[in-house]
Amino acid sequence: MANTKKITKASKRRLMIFGSLSCLIMAYLLVNLVTYSYQIKKLSDEQSRLTQNLNGLKEKQSDLKKEINKLKDPDYLARYARENYLYTKNGEYVIKEDATKVKKEEKTKEVFGEYKTPIIVGSVILVFMIFYILKTLVKEGKEDKKKTKK
Repeated sequence: MANTKKITKASKRRLMIFGSLSCLIMAYLLVNLVTYSYQIKKLSDEQSRLTQNLNGLKEKQSDLKKEINKLKDPDYLARYARENYLYTKNGEYVIKEDATKVKKEEKTKEVFGEYKTPIIVGSVILVFMIFYILKTLVKEGKEDKKKTKK
């Protein structure tokens, strides 16, 4: 016979209390683990975003420092003022061209725009199809003439 032990009410009650308590503690720890993991991921994403932003700002700072050094040169400064602020030397005239008109003219120069390649390829295929159809029609016409002569 097998040795079976009876579980008493006290041990059942103890098991229910400690089992429930341990389940609650594990659930609390699991919730904290998920919460902290989410916060760490969020902070990591923010850190990478801020690092990229910092790198961009450092590049901008170096560009501005270079521009400051260039502006210390009087010749560059004079050319910069003429180009950007329309200053002139004695006897010079300023003719300002509207940038939007130039962009519109550039767009109208390009007739097909970004669809130029597909239009050309489609046209070539269409021409070959027309030649193929005409060739088959001519062959059928010659065969029909031969049949009618017999």
